Amino acid sequence: MGTYEVDGVKLAYEEWGPEDGVPVVLVHGHPFDRSLWRAQAQRLAGAGCRVVLPDLRGYGESQVVPGRTPFPVFAGDVVALLDRLGIARAVVGGVSMGGQITMELRRLYPERVRALVLADTSYPAETAEGRAGRLALAERLLAEGMGGYADEVIGKMVAPYNVEARPEATAHVLRMMRATDPEGAAAALRGRADREDYEATLAGVTEPVLIVVGADDAFTTVADAEAIRRLVPHATLTVIDGAGHLPHLEQPEETGRALVEFVTGLG
Repeated sequence: MGTYEVDGVKLAYEEWGPEDGVPVVLVHGHPFDRSLWRAQAQRLAGAGCRVVLPDLRGYGESQVVPGRTPFPVFAGDVVALLDRLGIARAVVGGVSMGGQITMELRRLYPERVRALVLADTSYPAETAEGRAGRLALAERLLAEGMGGYADEVIGKMVAPYNVEARPEATAHVLRMMRATDPEGAAAALRGRADREDYEATLAGVTEPVLIVVGADDAFTTVADAEAIRRLVPHATLTVIDGAGHLPHLEQPEETGRALVEFVTGLG
C-alpha cells in the first residue's frame, strides 16, 4: 500500500505486478474500496501487468472530504496518482460509478488513456428523478449510517441467487459498504448527481475498449452495456453469466480471464 496527497487530501492505493508491465488502473464504485478489484489485480499481475488500485477520496483508506466531490476531482486524483508513479498512459477501467469516473478521465485527459475497461456502468447524465434520488440518499446515509442501506441493496449489488450461493462475495460487499464513511459516500453521491453525459466522449473514443456486464445486473443492465457498444462499435462486449452488478466478486475467474485477454492482446 502507498499514499499520496492531492491539495492536502491524503489518498491510498496499492500496486501489483512488475513496474515494467502494462499499466492498468482499476477504479472501484460506490460504496466500495479498492479491494473490489483485488482478484483481477492478482490475475493481471500474474500475466505481467502493473496494476494500480486506488481508494477514491472518501472511501477505503483515503481521507474523507465532506460536502460534494465532483467527478472531475475524482478523475484528477487518479491522474495525480499516475503522475506520482511515472505512468504516462494506462489502461483505465472502472465499475459502476468507477466506470463513470473512467469516462470522466477520458473526457478530460484523453492523452493518459491507452485503453478503457467499462464494467457494469452507464453513460447518460442523471435524470431529474435520478438526481433527486442521489441527493436524498446522501441525506439518508448521513442521518442513518450505511448499515440499513447495505442490507437493503445487497440483493441488487450481487444477483439475488448469489446472496447465499456466493457467501464470500456477499460478505465482501457488505463489509465494504458498512465500512464506508457516510460523509464520503454522501459527497460522492452529490457529485454523481451532477455528472456529465458521456455520449460525445464515448463516440470519440478510438482506443481499445472492453465492456463487461453481469448478465443479471439490475442496476446497469445488459441493455446499458449494449448502448455503450453502439457508441463504440469497435469495443468488445463481454457478458458474465451467473452475476449481477459485481461480476468481479461473483464470477472473479471469468471476469479475470476477460481482463487478461483484453490487456495482453493490446500489443
